[in-house]
Amino acid sequence: MEKLIIQGQPLPNMPWEERPEGERNVMWRCSKNPIIPRDLLPMSNSIFNSAVVPFGNGFAGVFRCDDTNRRMVLHVGFSDNGTDWHINEEPLHFQCDDEEIGKWVYGYDPRVCRIGDKYYVTWCNGYYGPKIGVAWTKDFKTFHQLENAFLPYNRNGVMFPKKINGNFAMLSRPSDTGHTPFGDIFYSESPDLVYWGRHRHVMSPAAFEVSAWQCMKIGAGPIPIETSEGWLLFYHGVLHSCNGYVYSFGSALLDLEQPWKPIYRSGPYLISPQKPYELTGDVPNVCFPCAELHDPATGRVAVYYGCADTVTGLAFGYIPEIIEWTRKYSII
Repeated sequence: MEKLIIQGQPLPNMPWEERPEGERNVMWRCSKNPIIPRDLLPMSNSIFNSAVVPFGNGFAGVFRCDDTNRRMVLHVGFSDNGTDWHINEEPLHFQCDDEEIGKWVYGYDPRVCRIGDKYYVTWCNGYYGPKIGVAWTKDFKTFHQLENAFLPYNRNGVMFPKKINGNFAMLSRPSDTGHTPFGDIFYSESPDLVYWGRHRHVMSPAAFEVSAWQCMKIGAGPIPIETSEGWLLFYHGVLHSCNGYVYSFGSALLDLEQPWKPIYRSGPYLISPQKPYELTGDVPNVCFPCAELHDPATGRVAVYYGCADTVTGLAFGYIPEIIEWTRKYSII
């Protein structure tokens, strides 16, 4: 087998902890978890399901910070090391030329994807129900809002970090107005981030008897990582248990040229709610990945994930090991 090639900018300063002695799992949690508490801001009820990217000599991100009115609001944050964060107290305000689209209702679960010299933000945007908002920034100060992607109702809009077939590409999860009891991942392309088409089905929830943690609904997580073996995608899955929903996350490898075609898909989960900060909070039993940082030279990856819809956690692993594990335990 040829040596795995991982794309991306060098990131030797990314947050990292080596695998603890005796750790048997392919991914392990940061010893500082939760790295972002629920009350980091004076008026924050919870900070979770947020997006982080390399920026300058450190890191920047867009954070879901539900306030003590329990409004779902986005804030910008910065960090030198990826674990200690300064989050602006003033919510993020998008500039938009279209009054219809630019009217703020709510926003949550952002992702940030760098393409060229722009950082594209996608989030669940309130417009007659949940829809995928799209904006871009170059400096994390001024954000230019574009047309919403797709019709309502949709969530988990995750862009690819390069154009596919000459077009921008995005994964999404069509849904409904509430806590959707269903959900497949779909792929779409756009020439201009306004008009979207070439919709293709990617994955459905697994059968209960095959992989129960992802049997009710699934959704894309962080921005996919390009490797010579395919696109590595972390995604969340939901089990509808006798005591409510349980959110865990696993991994899949998608075809490089046709990303709607999964090559491998993990049967076991990578991370599931097991620690107190994942089990207890505003929404118990949730591990929800939204961002990743990786260093191609070392193969290291750090995944940011929301814990119990309350705080933010961090998990580490090696991309080659995760791909091999995904292949070994694949259900396709």
